[in-house]
Amino acid sequence: MPQYQQQASWRLEGGGQIIDLETAIKDGILGGGGGGLPAGKDGTLGATAEKLDLKKMIEELESAAVEDVPSVFICPISLEPMVDPVTLCTGQTYERANILKWFSLGHLTCPTTMQELWDDAVTPNRTLHQLINAWFSQRYLLLKKRSEDVQGRAAELVQSLKKVKGQARVQALKDLQNIVVAHPSVKKTVADSGGVSLLSSLLGPFTSHAVGSEVIAILVNLCLDSDAKTSLMQPARISLVVDMLNEGTIDTKINCTRFIEMLMGDKSFRWEVVSSLSLLVALLRLVKGKRHPNGMLSGLSLLKAICSHEQIRSLIVSLGAVPQLVELLTNLSPECLELALHILDDLSTTPEGLSALKDCPQTIPNAVRLLMRVSEACTQYALSILLAVCKLFPDECASLAVEAGLAAKLLLVIQSGCSPELKQRAAELLKLCSLNYTTTLFISKCKLTRTIQ
Repeated sequence: MPQYQQQASWRLEGGGQIIDLETAIKDGILGGGGGGLPAGKDGTLGATAEKLDLKKMIEELESAAVEDVPSVFICPISLEPMVDPVTLCTGQTYERANILKWFSLGHLTCPTTMQELWDDAVTPNRTLHQLINAWFSQRYLLLKKRSEDVQGRAAELVQSLKKVKGQARVQALKDLQNIVVAHPSVKKTVADSGGVSLLSSLLGPFTSHAVGSEVIAILVNLCLDSDAKTSLMQPARISLVVDMLNEGTIDTKINCTRFIEMLMGDKSFRWEVVSSLSLLVALLRLVKGKRHPNGMLSGLSLLKAICSHEQIRSLIVSLGAVPQLVELLTNLSPECLELALHILDDLSTTPEGLSALKDCPQTIPNAVRLLMRVSEACTQYALSILLAVCKLFPDECASLAVEAGLAAKLLLVIQSGCSPELKQRAAELLKLCSLNYTTTLFISKCKLTRTIQ
């Protein structure tokens, strides 16, 4: 039977040929960048590459999103780079594991051409394997070198922050922030070189907003331990962050909200840290800014975290948060909507919050409209708000809710695949709303068909 013979050279468009592996890599063939690989001690190409694990290199380079892999290295079955390429008698090359699985399924054809095979033997394609190994090795070593260079640069910048002042300090912070965001591996280098404590020391009552905003932008991208977070909760530092939350650019405001929320996750956090009027006013202003959806999302996220502390809820209500959030409900994205409803549900646990919800004309119509509209979580919060308001003010609110279409929505909840707890609360509210109506009239309010009646 005829056997597939491996080619001695690779033919290119225009009639050229790659004579051997060394020429292919040196000349930058198959997407190579030129310059070749580091030579081994004996002068052979890719001696270093042979010591590297090909599969590991492929995984790391894919996660780093380097340049596109040459199509000749891709297995036609899995569309992934090949680690162990083998060739069929038809001349087509596949990853060994993939083609053997194809055969195990009873196929005796070439997956690419669907040509019947006269021989099911597979031949290791050593030339292609060497090309793949060399191509990935070159880029892997370059990636590692760049990573080492970046880590060295980060350590230099941290050290320079001890000496430079004024605009030079601001620029050093900008450079460090760019490196930390672009290269997550640098985070450990910054921490190991004393960067966290140094950055924390730059925050204080006399820190300019130019320096403070850059420091916060770096800190929110680092992994801080409990001691670092405790240090950053000092009143003078929180006061600076609150000032920047009020007066900074939209990016600075977003970073400040992320920073405070990060501190709130620490076990040593106390609610008094976020109880200042200036902080809450700045947050409500950020939430109201429709021009910046990212700012609205980060503001709502922090406000939700703050509302988890019962001691602050009445203060938030006194600042007019309830009517502001109720008004926003009709124009929010699903993610923001869930946060806003969660906050309103928390505020409804206070007498002041319930009164504010009852006094806002749009509370009931907006909450009814959102039942079974966005997500089960949104339905849960909206239902909880409606139940709280209607329980406390049944005569005023229950009939308004029914006229807004609540009864029909509650029946939908009961008949849906929602959780049993949610269905039970819907049934409780439905019963409460029916008390002021005759059976016939209430059935008509439910908009039921004769068959369902």
